[in-house]
Parts: sequence; C-alpha cells; structure tokens
Amino acid sequence: MSTFQQEPTAPKSATDSEAPPNLVQFMLKHWLPVARSGKPLKHLAHHRRRRLALGRLFPDELLVIPTGQRKLRAGDQFYPFRAGSDFFYLTGCHEPDCVLVLQPQGKRPHKSILFMEPNHGKADASFFTDRIKGELWEGPRPGLAEAKVFTGVDQCLPLAEFGAFLSQHGTNSSVRMLRGVAAAVEAQLVQTAPHHDVALAQALAEMRLCKDDAELEELAAVVKATKRGFEDVIRVLRTARSERELETTFWARARQEGNDVGYGTIAAAGHHACTLHWKKNDGALRQRDLLLLDAGIEGHNLYTADITRTLPISGTFSRDQRRVYELVLKAHKAALKLVRPGVDFMAPNRAAMEVLAAGLVELGVLQVSAAEALKPENQFYKRYTLHNISHMLGLDVHDCAQARQEAYKYGQLKPGMVLTIEPGLYFQPDDLTVPVKLRGIGVRIEDDVVVTVDGHRNLSASIPTTPDAVEAWMQKVWQKS
Repeated sequence: MSTFQQEPTAPKSATDSEAPPNLVQFMLKHWLPVARSGKPLKHLAHHRRRRLALGRLFPDELLVIPTGQRKLRAGDQFYPFRAGSDFFYLTGCHEPDCVLVLQPQGKRPHKSILFMEPNHGKADASFFTDRIKGELWEGPRPGLAEAKVFTGVDQCLPLAEFGAFLSQHGTNSSVRMLRGVAAAVEAQLVQTAPHHDVALAQALAEMRLCKDDAELEELAAVVKATKRGFEDVIRVLRTARSERELETTFWARARQEGNDVGYGTIAAAGHHACTLHWKKNDGALRQRDLLLLDAGIEGHNLYTADITRTLPISGTFSRDQRRVYELVLKAHKAALKLVRPGVDFMAPNRAAMEVLAAGLVELGVLQVSAAEALKPENQFYKRYTLHNISHMLGLDVHDCAQARQEAYKYGQLKPGMVLTIEPGLYFQPDDLTVPVKLRGIGVRIEDDVVVTVDGHRNLSASIPTTPDAVEAWMQKVWQKS
C-alpha cells in the first residue's frame, strides 16, 4: 500500500451545501498570517527518554504505536477524542489520527517519526468546508513543523505517507505494532507475528509500572483536584435529590480543572453501593443512607486519580453503618502498612482479607471461622467483598493492564509504582446470610499510594478516612458554603 486510508468519517449531512468556486476563492483570501512555531512540551525530556528506552528493548525492529481516531457516537456526532495512553506516554501529543514510528538506526538510537495530518491553514478550502476537522468548525490544530517542536520527535511526516514508508522500511518479521488501537493503521500491516505485537504491548505496560517524577507530579495534582471535587459534592449533598446531581457536580470540577473524569463516576446511594460499578446514578438520596462516591479527575495530561469515600448523607453515621465502616477502615490500614519495596503485590490484599474475614465473623455474617472462610478452596468472604484491593494507576485508571502477571500481580512492589488501596464490604439488600440491619450497606475506602524507596506516600492522605474525621469534614464544608 502506498497511501494511508483513514477510518470512515461521519456521513454527509442533509443540511450540507456545496461551496461554489467563487465562495472558495473569496474564503481563501485576506487572512492575517498565523505563526505556528510551537512550544516544547513541559515534559518533553521525559517523553524522549521513554522513546529511547523502548527502542533499546527492540534494537533492530521498527516499532509502530498509533493513537487511534475519534469514534462516531451517533449520526454525525463524535465522542470527544482522548489520545491512546501508550502513544501519549511516548509523545505527549493529544491529536487524533497520529502514528509514532521508532525506526532502528543500527548502533544509533531509534529515529522517532510522527505521522499526522498536516494543517494547511487557510490555504486549503477544507478549513471551512470540512465540518469534522476544519479549523472554523473545530478550532486550530498543529501543523507538522509545530508538532515536531512540541513533541521533540526527530521527524514529522504527513499521515498519507505512512503506508509508503511502511512498505519501504518494514517487513513482517522486523515490525512490531501496538494493536487494538487503530484499525486503519493495522490494515497497513496485516501480517505480523502475533507474539511480537503482544511483546510490544507488554513492554510498554511494564515500562509504565514505575512512574517518573513528571508522572508523580501529574498524579499528585489530579488527586488534589479530586479532593476539591469531593468537597463540591458534599456541598450540594444537603439539597441534592438524586445521584445524578452528584455525578454532574463532580464532572463540572473535572472539566474546570482537567480534561474530564478518568472513568465513569460512581455516585451510589444506599443499596446501590452494593453494585460495585454502579454507573446509572439515577437513584434518590435519603438522609438515612450512605453515599459511596468513587471518582477521579483526569488531568490535561491524562493522568487520573481514583479515590473512594463513603459518606453519611445526613452527615452522621448510624451505629450499624459505623461498625461496617470501621471494619473496612481497619482492613485499609492493615493493607497500607505492607506497601513498601520488595513486598509481593498481593500481600496488602491478603492482609486486608484476613481483617475482613475476622470482622465478618464478629458481625455475625460468616457462620464459620475466619480461618475456614479464608481457605483457598472456600474463600467465603468474597460473597461480601468481590474484588481485590489494588490495581496500578496512571494514564489509565486500571493502568498497565497488558503487563505480564509475573511483573504485576505476582511481582513485587518497586519504588515509583502507584497503586490503589481499596477494601470494601457490600451487603446485598436481598442476602439472607446478612443480618437484616446490615443489609443494603456498602462501604469502600480507596486511596492512591506511591511506593517510595523507604515505604510509601499516600497521595490522597489529606482526604479524611476515619468516621469522626469524615463527619467533621462534611460539617466544615457545609459551614463554609
């Protein structure tokens, strides 16, 4: 193939009209010149180091990492574009329809080439005729020269030349491609060894396991913004009537301070908290219930927080709510103590489950001993806490998912890793094994934690977790509003 075939665009609208030649000529004239010199990205050096590190893992191979394209939502409406995480990790570029190629150069480092759609400015009629990508419709976008400056790549070429480049410089045995991101890019290289492509995805995921200083800076910032979002929710909790009001309140903060929410906000009141990924957020708010708020702001550079707090809607925990909450908090503290270098990734989870199992016996939920419930062949405690308590966090809320299990789930914690600590208990409203007074109570407490050389740092430690502190926090927010 000699040219790049893009993904299908939106169908032509019945309201579109053709621009007559005279209008085109009129539109192309009399515009002030626009300087598009570009400004280097804040973390350009980090992106460059990551590209070099990836190249060293595959010294003689051509590496292809696309970002993807906008997805059609309905009719002629697209979802907002969000850059592919691996592509962004290596470039810092937010533009759609781009492909990063790392070309081997013998003993020299790989050459970084960014393929993207050129911007002809107002020298091409598409700036006003293309309602999908035209500048007057969607706003300005960088040209090739500008993108080369702000990303720091070695070369920036038109996207249409990608197919010809691949035909000239790559063979099926010497190319690795990040798949599952952009079908149009994959079509340019139909046959590669599947295990080669899997190895590239694994390598990128494992590179991302340990965050550098720039990434930790981004994560700390979005955690702080997320705390402000939680306080916005608390502020409206006194008058809000539905979960949807809380969801949109948090979303407003996410759009004000970041790119978006990092994942669908869970604003689960009452027994909805027992649905682990409750996203409908269409329930009513009742003073006697708890609110499980699981939310995170995704920053402008796409790193996301992932925090959960369980709040009494009235501002005060009931006796039974507090008992369940304190058990989850005890498990949270037990897990947090084990977050340090050299510890198995699953060790905090095991510690939390031991606490929860013992507590479930004390609550009268489990009718067997904690030891019996914890046996691998039983795991009875999972009826009330389905999930493990940790996952990696970064550009994705469930970060580094393509890493090998021996490097992640069955590996050891290392400095720079950022993970969640999020034990929970969920007593379904129709569960006959649960005492009636506890049914419908769901509690989760989640923090974002970075592993340090000598232990850990809780990025979300400023967000209260003890029941007394949560109640005091809510009262403080209400008094200020």
